[in-house]
Amino acid sequence: MTIQFHNNEGEATLTLCGRLDTAVSMKVSSDIEQLLATAGTIQRLTIDAGQLEYISSSGLRILLTLAKRFKQFRIVEVNPEIYDVLNMTGFTKIMSVERALRQLSVDGCEVIGVGGVGTVFRLDDDTIIKVFREGSTMDEVSKEIAMSKESFVMGMPTAISFDVVKVGSQYGLVYELLHAQTLSACLKQNPERLDELARKYADLFLQMHHIQVPADSCVPNGLEHERSQVQHIRRYFPQEKIDLLLQILDTVPAGHSLLHLDLQAKNVMIQNDELMLIDMGEVGYGHPVLDLAHAYSSMVSLVGDYNQIVGIPRELGMELWNRTIDYYFEGLPADVVALRKEQIKAVSCVRNFSWLALSDSFPEAVINECKALFDERVTNHRDHLLEVCKTLNDWK
Repeated sequence: MTIQFHNNEGEATLTLCGRLDTAVSMKVSSDIEQLLATAGTIQRLTIDAGQLEYISSSGLRILLTLAKRFKQFRIVEVNPEIYDVLNMTGFTKIMSVERALRQLSVDGCEVIGVGGVGTVFRLDDDTIIKVFREGSTMDEVSKEIAMSKESFVMGMPTAISFDVVKVGSQYGLVYELLHAQTLSACLKQNPERLDELARKYADLFLQMHHIQVPADSCVPNGLEHERSQVQHIRRYFPQEKIDLLLQILDTVPAGHSLLHLDLQAKNVMIQNDELMLIDMGEVGYGHPVLDLAHAYSSMVSLVGDYNQIVGIPRELGMELWNRTIDYYFEGLPADVVALRKEQIKAVSCVRNFSWLALSDSFPEAVINECKALFDERVTNHRDHLLEVCKTLNDWK
């Protein structure tokens, strides 16, 4: 039995290798105590059990002692045999235990979509995989799984992941989607279906926005999340520009509608002629204008490679959006529809830049493009944007 210890500014990892049986447990316990005593302050302790072959009851007591000692404690890379022991003894209920994940390769796989939080690949005709960006945590993966399940239970057609895997050092979520394709891919192959697909797209938004998220749901407040993302991009913009984005957000009414918050055409799959949601990591609740503004930001005013991110030429994507939003507001007076479109466009200015908070590793060229566009899109239209946003209270 060997032990490896690493402490990175309070984030400590103990790697256990071999058999933690009764014969070695006393020495292992003593060795761990010595390592911890000389490590300084430890805020979070992780046990890497990837090379742990066996654990006895005395070994379990060591883990229990550590879990009681460190508030932030987890065991990762647990093989099936060890996991069964931890599960049977109730450890999985009292501490964070993560199974070892099988490795998959996406070499040669078709790229379906690229976003701020990851890339979606087609593994085969039946399955797709979302590979999270480098540095993503299991907590982020778990949140996406939870939001998918919550949305599904509330009545949305949502793809549910059936496996969490590793692709190299990155996490991946595998989804079963039989013969499905993205809305973008379908439209690109069948441009004559533009009007039909726009209506389906609008109906998907309407179906989601008619769902009222209950108070006891784990779905987060979308507006508060947007505010936190704006605060996160202070590294790129001076405080007066951050304040202007927050001022726009302050005009967005409260609401309890279910929101996807990244419902662009590559995050919608078509299966058996039914639209289905994917990429659920940003799901929240709030006023529909926030969801529509996020979609407008992607489908109309996207910063970056439109063809790669949305999957169709910008002209086709904008036409899809224009028809979709007309169907969304179908039946309202023309002047009200015109105002709603202006409101969506105004609020979308926030998402034009807040999406930079999705990753800390965007290319410098993309960041500089956003910086260069801020005055053109926001500062130079400040008075108009704020006047339009003042009318948002009329949107019930």
